[in-house]
Amino acid sequence: MTPLTAALLGVQHPHSDTHFQTLVQLPQVARILLWDADADALARFQATQGADASGKPVEAYSDLDALLAQPDWTFAIGAVRTDQAVEIYPRVFAARRHLLAEKPLGRDAQEAAQLVEQARAAQVQLGVCYGNRTNPVVQAARQIVADGLIGPLISVEVRAITTQVQFRNPAHWLFDRQKAGGGMLSWLGCHQIDLIRFITGDEIVEMSAQVATRSGEAIDVEDVATLAFRLDSGALGSLHTGYILALSGGGYHNKRGYDNYFAVNGRLGRLYWSSPGAPTELYAESTHPAWRGAPQRHSRFELASSPAYLGVYGEQFVQAFIQATEGQGVVPASGEDALQVARLVDAAYASSQSGQRVNVALPSHKG
Repeated sequence: MTPLTAALLGVQHPHSDTHFQTLVQLPQVARILLWDADADALARFQATQGADASGKPVEAYSDLDALLAQPDWTFAIGAVRTDQAVEIYPRVFAARRHLLAEKPLGRDAQEAAQLVEQARAAQVQLGVCYGNRTNPVVQAARQIVADGLIGPLISVEVRAITTQVQFRNPAHWLFDRQKAGGGMLSWLGCHQIDLIRFITGDEIVEMSAQVATRSGEAIDVEDVATLAFRLDSGALGSLHTGYILALSGGGYHNKRGYDNYFAVNGRLGRLYWSSPGAPTELYAESTHPAWRGAPQRHSRFELASSPAYLGVYGEQFVQAFIQATEGQGVVPASGEDALQVARLVDAAYASSQSGQRVNVALPSHKG
């Protein structure tokens, strides 16, 4: 294993702390570089997180050019404000460094497409932090669908609700459209849209949606959304997502602060999970001959603990990205994946505004 130097771009993002801990936990990473334009924020971060780097050298820069000029570092995790991505990430690509960026990549599909093209032109890997893909429950669900055990798809049902805006600092840039690009769909609903694509292996091609701001807070982005959609296979689906829960506390790393349900229904059976936070149990039933002896199955997964973003499977997600930068395997969630999710979020906003269904083109590699 060749020791690597990695960078964390941005120390003020809601996930900066846990992204830093991911780099600390990864055995491949021997040295960590930090960048943020705010020198005071850097100093505060180093005084807290930097002191817990498990002996790994940590260097901090408030000048991005100075960091990019440092030799022998391989990739960065990008955790910058969404509107700053189009300014900062192209400089990383120009320096021929690989980038694992926070979602949603850009404020809209146009910005996401711009970044995808710039990474392609620079011949660097661009990944996006849809790390739930490596959750063992998600992996098992994807395999059941891929094996044909639930048959041709009929429908997908998803619910993902979390704590109210009042518990999440309404003054944060996440609730400012100019800086974030969107609200609940752009920040959290995007994860569910990505999982729908990933688990089913199907693509959403028609969108009908309603979004609203119902929190009573002084924000200019949606805090609740309902989506109805059609997949390329003809299956139908729905997603209900919002900042809704009143009794589950606050904070961004609150495991009690979520209520999730995900189901895929087919002609031969179905699979589903219901969970607060990351799913740890999967229920499935099938009339497929392969399951004749046990047509109903319940799997429980004990997820290992880690301070990394999304825990141990979050570490595995970044490890897979590192392997892709070394020519081994593919990026676990690519810039193109983030672009397609951005197109779907844009379509939801357009549908809500117009009151009409919106067609969505297939990704270029499927068109």
